[in-house]
Amino acid sequence: MTRMNRVYAVATNIVSALGMNTVANWQAVAANKPGIKRYEDASLSNTPFMASKPGPDQWQVIYERTKGSGALSPFERLALYSAKDAISNYEGDLKPEETAFILSSTKGNIELLGQAPDEQVLLHYSANAIAKELGLSAKPIVISHACVSGVIALNYGLRLIQSGRYKNVIVTGCDRFTRFVLSGFQSFHAISQKACRPFDAERKGINLGEAAGTIILSSQPGQMPLATLLSGATSNDANHISGPSRTGEELAMAITRALAEADIESSAIDMVSAHGTATVYNDEMEAKAFGLTGLADKEIHSFKGYTGHTLGAAGVVESAMITEAIKRQLLIPSAGYESNGVSQELNITTKMKPAAINYVLKTASGFGGSNAAIVWGKE
Repeated sequence: MTRMNRVYAVATNIVSALGMNTVANWQAVAANKPGIKRYEDASLSNTPFMASKPGPDQWQVIYERTKGSGALSPFERLALYSAKDAISNYEGDLKPEETAFILSSTKGNIELLGQAPDEQVLLHYSANAIAKELGLSAKPIVISHACVSGVIALNYGLRLIQSGRYKNVIVTGCDRFTRFVLSGFQSFHAISQKACRPFDAERKGINLGEAAGTIILSSQPGQMPLATLLSGATSNDANHISGPSRTGEELAMAITRALAEADIESSAIDMVSAHGTATVYNDEMEAKAFGLTGLADKEIHSFKGYTGHTLGAAGVVESAMITEAIKRQLLIPSAGYESNGVSQELNITTKMKPAAINYVLKTASGFGGSNAAIVWGKE
């Protein structure tokens, strides 16, 4: 890959139960303070549930920082806050005509269904509203592809810059915690009644999370970039509408293609940020894919033990943490892990510790058999 085609992460933001920016989220992980807790909220569920959500104080800040932005929904304000905070951290010039906006979400304004005009529930409506508030002139792009949305959005941003269509791309992933979403996963019997434990022998399912994440990609690094986005690839299991592949071969295919495009071998990967939902079948499938691609002995973690599964935000939030890990040269631990619960022995990171981190693989898998992988590098 020539230097003219390099794509840099130049600024990030994460808003989650862990904090209002990427550094605050990192500090919570360093202090081993997951954001998942038990809720009893009849407006969201008839029974108690474990989840990760920004608190009332955080929402007060979000509303204060987005006031004067028109009649935006909570979902749109959360995404807008994240994008604006990331922009405030970038010292370069994001010229409107040179900058694209990508919104990654699985559910968007679904909580408004039946309570607002149908148009306002559509994701393109939200994307247009947010892009307008950001002062961008290019037509925004929506990526809504199950739980791989965030990783695919970053990969699409990579392509937009590599093709020369834009110099900068703002990628924001966001999803709210709603009764609609929770009840859907409850119907699959996929929700754990305790804090989730990715890849662990005692894992019982997922916890859902509410969050927004933003990464600004640019062909112009300006100040020292956080990391370089090297490559990406996708695949599909063609197996089942909700159940993943039983062999892991299809995710392995996406990983192999991403590594080939980055022009590195699997042996060069220093850290793997897995999808790691803590469901029985997802973790087993991923473990097999890591075995097939020679990655099982690499330092592997899932971030979902801290924020829960944040759906369309997950790939962006977890990639923002990757850029922070590369900058700090510290491995991200996997919360809740005690003993191996998959057929492939994995090297799960349980403590934050120093390491030489030059290349990181990020994976994601979702309903419909979708898989995605991207490779981050140290600049």
